[in-house]
Amino acid sequence: MRIALDAAGGDFGAEPNVLGAAQAVNTLGCEVILAGDEKILNAKISALNLSGVKGLSVVHAPEIVDMDADPAKECRSKKGASVVVAAQLVKEGKADAFISAGNSGATMVAALMKIGRIEGVLRPAIGAPLPHINGGLTLLLDAGANTECKPQHLMQFAVMGSIYASKIYGVKKPKVGLLSIGEEEGKGNDLVKKTYPHLKNLGINFIGNIEGRDIPAGTADVAVTDGFTGNIALKLAEGLAKGLFTMIKREVSKNPLALLGMWLAKPSLMNIKKVTDPDMAGGAPLLGIDGVALVSHGKSGQKAIFNAVKTAKKLVESGFVREIKEHLAGYKETFEKLEAEK
Repeated sequence: MRIALDAAGGDFGAEPNVLGAAQAVNTLGCEVILAGDEKILNAKISALNLSGVKGLSVVHAPEIVDMDADPAKECRSKKGASVVVAAQLVKEGKADAFISAGNSGATMVAALMKIGRIEGVLRPAIGAPLPHINGGLTLLLDAGANTECKPQHLMQFAVMGSIYASKIYGVKKPKVGLLSIGEEEGKGNDLVKKTYPHLKNLGINFIGNIEGRDIPAGTADVAVTDGFTGNIALKLAEGLAKGLFTMIKREVSKNPLALLGMWLAKPSLMNIKKVTDPDMAGGAPLLGIDGVALVSHGKSGQKAIFNAVKTAKKLVESGFVREIKEHLAGYKETFEKLEAEK
């Protein structure tokens, strides 16, 4: 198993990428190919005493995508950009998957340019796993790739998300909810109202509208929405989890007895922190791409990169891309009809 990693991606430079990749090679039994400036990467590998790690290699990619520039233009004009080279490795069969903690838009563009989308997929989506109180995960999609959507896009997100939850999370009949501002049919904006009746007749386990609070409650296994709303929900969930732990520590520090109680409860609190830590998933898959591609958080450290490689390996082994292809083929006429009506 070979995983390509955009080693120039992320807010903290090459070090966490190199450390996470080396950890993955040593513990997961896979190869990791680092795409980036070979002088910088080889120097970092040497400085971290990782030169002897077998399975860790470097492919020269001297250019970097500008975070403030248009992702499509950057990927087209910078063929030597690390994220583009990482995706190219998958296209050429030199890697089984690729990961980037860089510009998420550029990661999507590079995946589309080099790997392409599954036949029939209108728009790929980012699927973000969010923990819920029952101990499982709810897949939120789209989590940021498509800010403007139509009903047929959300319908495909629902189908792909349902397959993913079944194949990766092991849920036999995933419950799919449409994120809205009320549970009743008829609630929501124009997109939600138009999408609702189509999801009812799609043949999936559609449970109707869900609200934001239903995601941590585990009401649905898949939460479907547009990328604008989904990204806000994702960032709110991540910020709230970190904020709550910060507030708990601050309040407990004011009371000596509370400090004792927190010490006794520390194992339980650490388990909760572990579950809510976005670094544990490592990255969010791009569903609809004809291959395995993961978008990692810009602030990914060694742990997140390691877990991203672990997730990528699991996705390749699962064969979920093949499952999506087979299922979407059955909806071909439905989606083509909706596209023709626009």
